[in-house]
Amino acid sequence: MHLFGNPKWISKELLALKSIEEIPGDFLKQLGEDINNMVSDTPVVSICLVAWNEELNIIRCLDSLRNSKSKVPFEIVIVNNNSKDSTGEIIEKIGIQSYFQPIQGCGVSRELAQQKARGKYVICADADCLYHPEYIDKMYQALSKPGVVAAYSKHSFLSDGNGARLKYFLYDIIKDLLLEIRHFKRPYLNAYGMCFAYIREYGIKEGFALRNMGGSDGRMCFDLMKYGKVQAERSSRSRVWTSARNLQRDGSFGSAVKKRVKTELGRFMAYSRETVPHDTKRSSNRDLF
Repeated sequence: MHLFGNPKWISKELLALKSIEEIPGDFLKQLGEDINNMVSDTPVVSICLVAWNEELNIIRCLDSLRNSKSKVPFEIVIVNNNSKDSTGEIIEKIGIQSYFQPIQGCGVSRELAQQKARGKYVICADADCLYHPEYIDKMYQALSKPGVVAAYSKHSFLSDGNGARLKYFLYDIIKDLLLEIRHFKRPYLNAYGMCFAYIREYGIKEGFALRNMGGSDGRMCFDLMKYGKVQAERSSRSRVWTSARNLQRDGSFGSAVKKRVKTELGRFMAYSRETVPHDTKRSSNRDLF
């Protein structure tokens, strides 16, 4: 974790951009060429990237993946989930493998992505996230361990541009502790779409929940647990970086933290018990706790 700013591997220049009009004219073409030269026709790993109204963030995300040092053959599969901004146009200009999902929802988009994927392993990704050059290999190594069917890593929030990210650093410590507590009995609660991976064969068997609701990745992880273990990948090089806009939607930083602490305290005792098997395609989020 970083106390005094973002990791050095993250592009400061791209992060500082405020609109797509600031992107240099030939940047997208070069980005696409670089990625197309990296990806494999016989991938072992499929990076399944879902985007909804992420016209600027998807450029940053793909730029981070362009810098991958993976030794494992991989492909990138993008699903544009009916974006209303210029996300679709940006993807076309970059010119890499992509599909359009007109039905709104994370589950249906991830399902389309895994159906189009060719790799043995699927690594889910979100367009508003940035990935370390060794991220793919770290997740691949986690999935390659005996008896493992799925894996997840941790995530951190990017600095808001005001220098030190002390508040997010402290939040990371508390959040990471909660992940460790959950991992014993309910690891599926740690499976966020930005940092979740699994064996595609079993993902195809189970399928994503197709309703437009939160928690589709955790539901998939829960269903996969019948096939094997869920591995926690704890390396700093597998930590995903994203904006704090989900926190910001709840008002001030203090208000957002207070709301989450109250929620987790209400669930805390449940984390010591395993969840009763149920139909994740029909259940409510309350059934997962």
